[in-house]
Amino acid sequence: MAVLGKIRQKTGLLIFLIALALILFLVQDAFQNGFFGSNANNIGTVNGTDIDAQEFMRKVAQVEKQNQNTTNTQAINNVWEQEVRNILLGEEIEKLGLGIADEQVINEIKKNPYFSQNPQFLNAAGQFDENKFKEFVKSIKNDPNQDRWLEWKNFENEVVTSSVQNMYYNMLKGGVYTTKAEGQFKYVAENRKVDFDYVTVPYTTINDDEVKVSDDEIIAFMKKTPKKFKSENTRSIEYVLFDNKPSDADEKDMEKAMNDVMFGKVEFNSKTNTNDTIAPFKDITNVAEYVNKNSDIKFDSTYVTKKDLPLEFQEQLFNLSTGEVFGPYANNGYQNVSKMVARKSNASAKASHILVSYAGAPQASVTRTKEEAQTLANELLAKAKANPNDFGKLALENSDDPGSKNNNGEYDNIAPGQMVPQFNDFVFNNAPGTIGLVETDYGFHVIKVMQKYDAVLLATVAKRVEPSEATIDANYSKAVKFEADAADKDFAELAKTVNANVVPSTNFKVTDEYIAGLGAQRAIVLWAFNDDTEVGDVKRFEVPQGYVIAKMTTKNDTGLLSVDIARQSVGVTLMNEKKAVKIHEKMKGNSLEEVAKATGGSVITATDVILANSAIPNVGQEPKVVGTAFNLASGKVSSLIDGNTGVFMIKTKTVKNEAAAPNYNSQVAQENMQQQNSAQMRAYQALKEKASIEDNRGKM
Repeated sequence: MAVLGKIRQKTGLLIFLIALALILFLVQDAFQNGFFGSNANNIGTVNGTDIDAQEFMRKVAQVEKQNQNTTNTQAINNVWEQEVRNILLGEEIEKLGLGIADEQVINEIKKNPYFSQNPQFLNAAGQFDENKFKEFVKSIKNDPNQDRWLEWKNFENEVVTSSVQNMYYNMLKGGVYTTKAEGQFKYVAENRKVDFDYVTVPYTTINDDEVKVSDDEIIAFMKKTPKKFKSENTRSIEYVLFDNKPSDADEKDMEKAMNDVMFGKVEFNSKTNTNDTIAPFKDITNVAEYVNKNSDIKFDSTYVTKKDLPLEFQEQLFNLSTGEVFGPYANNGYQNVSKMVARKSNASAKASHILVSYAGAPQASVTRTKEEAQTLANELLAKAKANPNDFGKLALENSDDPGSKNNNGEYDNIAPGQMVPQFNDFVFNNAPGTIGLVETDYGFHVIKVMQKYDAVLLATVAKRVEPSEATIDANYSKAVKFEADAADKDFAELAKTVNANVVPSTNFKVTDEYIAGLGAQRAIVLWAFNDDTEVGDVKRFEVPQGYVIAKMTTKNDTGLLSVDIARQSVGVTLMNEKKAVKIHEKMKGNSLEEVAKATGGSVITATDVILANSAIPNVGQEPKVVGTAFNLASGKVSSLIDGNTGVFMIKTKTVKNEAAAPNYNSQVAQENMQQQNSAQMRAYQALKEKASIEDNRGKM
């Protein structure tokens, strides 16, 4: 198996070249043999309009160039969504006869800061000069390099497309109208309140084992409202990760290597036929250069306090003498050797303060005068000195500094010069426990010096502990064995035998690339959507972390949701319906008190509940219950109500009507804005659902 490790190390370039050749071959074959469907030049079709593959990939490349952090799959999906949107909206725009004149195009371009704020296009008065702009466009058109002109025309087309789409959306918004009655209902729903008593028996009091929901029941439920349970083509898997972590032996080998840094060593140099002496770290004078040359983490000249050091080694490291060395020690996946370079007293401090501000001071939100502020500050100073332990409480109740008030007025790790001079001088020139008063531009500060921190400068040689070839080979063998065993054994039970966690990744689409917990793993996605992959199939993948053994758990084709997925929501709904029948048998009685006694519950009062959110305190959203409470006569007991969380019986106590409003203009405006904002999304979604779309991205 060690041979595998050597191959991985020494044939990277060869593998890359082979992979590149394969990719080029496949791409060529895709276009020659109709890889994208009946028309090899198209990546998809929307309502009969083809999306040209070559132009599509040009746009993908442009997106990747403009956004360096965008993956290829993300770029493909972004461009696809934009192409579909442009075609669907373009059809509607053409029907309406919308368009934009050349002068309007210039006006839209002027809105772009690159042009409106670029000195190249401004006149002497600093205003956009249309003549300069037209000369610029003319120079591009006459440029021998016609790629520039092509790029400019693409930009113009994007401006035109965006402009007419905005016109279309504005027309949609203009058609939205909210009536006074709708505004009034919104006001009532937000301001009318109800108090009611209730008894409830939660669904959770019935064990799930007591009620069974069949697959047929779930399917029948979904068929009543199929649009609600429409499914996209998705897959779900579960997997086990065999992580290439360093072994104990790898840790010990690195620890041994770091002993050479700690103590130095003498080794024979076959080239010079002499012994080379490597000095111990304590004898190194230029520590920064040495660390940068020999450590995986560069030298850091920052002084750190004791609490900033690794918890397990705080005492040893902080108490080193200058020039003394400690190690090797393990921390965060590294073996380390540290040397004390320098120590600094009072490097930082912790202090608590009460700011008493006054009108006119920076960031002040108070009305008191400066004289009133000074008087109050002196009063607080006297209280603080009389009872130093109450300083935090005084700050919480009186400080005008929002940055520290809710933290008992405390600021920690204050570096010299971090605060305004008067504050800084008091903190660093006085001993812990000192309480005093200083004035700054912000107001008067009652300050308590709480703690002073010394800091140290350490030079640390840190080497990451990596898994050895032997460790990787052993991990590979475990993964291969697990893959073979998982073909005919229970996946979850098998994972327990190797102390591995089974991780689910559900409902991903063919155009996705991310697998939960693993990141971008396009190969796993493509395997899951391969026509030959069936539920229960198992396959091994090499990933940056190690090896993944994946098992296909669900294939959810376009149409109704699969029962396995629907059971998570529909199954719970049907289960609660059956539980409600059982609960009804227990909730016997004509009054809340009788029902409470019969069920072992109690009568609870809900106060000031509003219709707008229908939330019962400590229960959750219960629209049927709250709606009943508003419509029930005071003192009258309801019949049993099957709610979201359980079965209820209620008795309305009081409905508190809302205060009279002079008008409902603000409610009408809010509702209208909300409807306008959603009109754009709802209109496009309707067009998309109605459209005939052939999507070949999954074949890329």
